[in-house]
Amino acid sequence: MVGSKTNTAETLLEISNEYSDCENLQKPIFYNFPSNNEIAQKNVSNLDLNDIYVGDCLEILKSFPTDSVDLIITSPPYFQQREYGSGGIGNEKTVEDYIKNLLDIFTQCVRVVKKTGSLVFNLGDKYVNGNLLLIPYRFAIEVQKLGIVKLINEITWVKVNPTPKQDVKKLISSTEPFFVFAKSNDYCFNKDDFLEYRDKYFGKQTKKASKNIGKKYYELIENSVLSQEQKKQAQRELAEVISEVNTGKIESFRMKIKDIHALPYGGNAGGRLTQINNKGFTIIKIYGKSLRRDVIESTVETIEGNKHPAVYPEFIIQELVKLLTKENAVVLDPFIGSGTTAVVAQRLKRNYIGIEIHSEYVEDAKKRIEENKNNYSLELFV
Repeated sequence: MVGSKTNTAETLLEISNEYSDCENLQKPIFYNFPSNNEIAQKNVSNLDLNDIYVGDCLEILKSFPTDSVDLIITSPPYFQQREYGSGGIGNEKTVEDYIKNLLDIFTQCVRVVKKTGSLVFNLGDKYVNGNLLLIPYRFAIEVQKLGIVKLINEITWVKVNPTPKQDVKKLISSTEPFFVFAKSNDYCFNKDDFLEYRDKYFGKQTKKASKNIGKKYYELIENSVLSQEQKKQAQRELAEVISEVNTGKIESFRMKIKDIHALPYGGNAGGRLTQINNKGFTIIKIYGKSLRRDVIESTVETIEGNKHPAVYPEFIIQELVKLLTKENAVVLDPFIGSGTTAVVAQRLKRNYIGIEIHSEYVEDAKKRIEENKNNYSLELFV
């Protein structure tokens, strides 16, 4: 990284080795970053919110207060993929140097993000001599070796309109990972807000519960091998879950009774099988919401007149910001490029901070942000 004076990643690795075996990825440590006097005297009010800093992101990040932002979400320049301007991340001669420079920036990002915050990094891959380098995963593994964050999810972006490659012996690359890291176990996570439009606009129509709901289960309980005490408990819990359906708290339910229904197995066993063994039955509540999966589909985007060569989709950033923050949170993008993160944060009533080394991109980004300044209601769907 141009302008880097110290190897932050190596320094933190040495520190963390004093406390734990960093190769034990099952139990990462959470290191409290030391603050120098200059940083200790700062707080979030010293940051210029809703603005873009121009310069080297590593040097600028070093001046930011510790524990000051709620979310860092970014897509660093890909390794030798595009021309982003002279120098900087992405123009290294080797993958190893590229990942090393990214780690220096990442460790500063971890310091800056709050303990309740999270970090999202999106990286692209590259073929060299016909060999796929697996750069995103090599980066994620090196991050885990540091032992300073947990990898919470790998969210896969499925490109609806991938760029076709003229190689008859390879399939078209149509996915990219977004790695979600957390600094502690107390990270903000609004699971129901992620891809909520599916339930809101395309969910099942709620039907009025039948008057006979649960009747068959009462009959099965009465004729079962359960003891009288177990039957009373089953009837009591059945009445409670029927009430939840009638009041709209849940959509429906299923009941499994010992020696009548097939036992749960595999991934469906666990607590359900334990309940059947202990009390003779189990009740499965159905809430009617779609599963929140670690996959998101979206088109590849371009912006007419924008100089930046790689614009990531507003829709993906929108869903991740909703998932990982609440209103008025501070969202930082250290490679803000075309300004997508700022546009989305503004729309969702979050504060943004951007960093960008190329001033020509900043001009386009600020113009785009201004054009979208009063756009708070737009929801993007695919």
